[in-house]
Amino acid sequence: MWKPDPTFYPSPKMAMNAPPERLAYVSALNYGRNDQPDALLTVDLDPDSSTCGQVINRLAMPYAGDELHHFGWNACSSALCPYAPHPHLERRYLIVPALRSSRIYVIDTKPDAKTPRISKTIETQELMAKSGYSRPHTVHCGPDAIYVSAMGSANGNDGPGGVFLLDHFNFDVIGPWELERNGQELAYDFWWHIAQDTMITSEWAKPFQFENGLVPDELLNGRYGHRLHFWDLRKRRNIQTIDLGAKEQMVLELRPAHDPRKTHGFAGVVVSLEDLSASVWTWYRDKGGQWQARKTIKIPAQPAKADRLPPMLKGFEAVPPLVTDIDLSLDDKFLYVSCWGIGELHQYDVTDPMNPKLAGKIEIGGIVRRKGHPKHDGQLLGGPQMVEISRDGRRVFITNGLYSTWDDQFYPEKLEGWMVRINADPSGGVSIDPNFFIETGQARLHQVRLEGGDASTDSFCYPS
Repeated sequence: MWKPDPTFYPSPKMAMNAPPERLAYVSALNYGRNDQPDALLTVDLDPDSSTCGQVINRLAMPYAGDELHHFGWNACSSALCPYAPHPHLERRYLIVPALRSSRIYVIDTKPDAKTPRISKTIETQELMAKSGYSRPHTVHCGPDAIYVSAMGSANGNDGPGGVFLLDHFNFDVIGPWELERNGQELAYDFWWHIAQDTMITSEWAKPFQFENGLVPDELLNGRYGHRLHFWDLRKRRNIQTIDLGAKEQMVLELRPAHDPRKTHGFAGVVVSLEDLSASVWTWYRDKGGQWQARKTIKIPAQPAKADRLPPMLKGFEAVPPLVTDIDLSLDDKFLYVSCWGIGELHQYDVTDPMNPKLAGKIEIGGIVRRKGHPKHDGQLLGGPQMVEISRDGRRVFITNGLYSTWDDQFYPEKLEGWMVRINADPSGGVSIDPNFFIETGQARLHQVRLEGGDASTDSFCYPS
């Protein structure tokens, strides 16, 4: 008799009560020799293991120059939704897009989860021909297919970017997802309120605006993304667009509430042209059924002497927070906000999503501060960037790599990869785990995925 994958959970609460993770998978970008490929690292998280806190496997990609970035599971708790056509899927494969080469690797975590292997490669030309897109970015496991966002069209630097689908079983490219864009052109993240049949998408940039680094003229003229799009998930129609304002540049990560009864979520904005601050916006559905968005967190820039700043920032004499990732705990209580520029990770109590309260903060790295770690002798380059939360909400993992050319602009001394663990108190408050610190040298670390799922993986169709 078939049974659902035991790592699928009907509700967020059931996921929180599941066994803790024992492994993490981490994308590692090689920035040194051009002939060296990127890799997927396996990190041991089992406290009873003699290798806990160490990289125990390195799966090298077959090509150099991929720029591995975000990746995700082939299937997750959304397979338990009432209308999911394939409830007996298995959380087995990691779908790993290469943002620069436009390849996608399908990586099998069985039979040995510690030593995954490449099962299939979707080559660039196949991806472009079947999807109409290039520069695949973010992966989400939907109930009906694997969804992947893309930054550019198959024509190269042109738009529009968007979302395409992969088949759950053979991982073939099905085709583009959108039927009616209604003005949407830029893309970045996407997620959904699955019970409300609503998808939300955000905006970063076209390939020419990011591949060779941040383009100052494009930024100062407000040409990066600043809108949120709300779509009818089943009809694949853009039904509403909210413009946050041209001064709010680069609307990146989206984190909807995990409880399917709730109709709010959070969006991070990298920088404001007004004062170099960063912000988090809460979106919500009003009583009339329309979607609204309100700035609920503002993080100011910090004054800094010009000689401490990279060339791009010297004229401003300030270091921007640069909010590059956010993540929401499964109980919808704590929002974590990474401030890659100033080297801080903020924890906000968002029990009231319209009135977040700062509950904790840690400092590590940063453009100016460069604060170290108890297990690292000296200053650290980079700052909290990608954030991943364990299912029970007690452990938070952060890495420091953003995107190769942007890393070099903001940290011209050539930052090297590191990963740390943050201990989170269930009642609020965070602290750096003094015993967990992984250094990877020229392998810059980005996305983290946890065995059995994590806080930014699964969608739930049943309330806690």
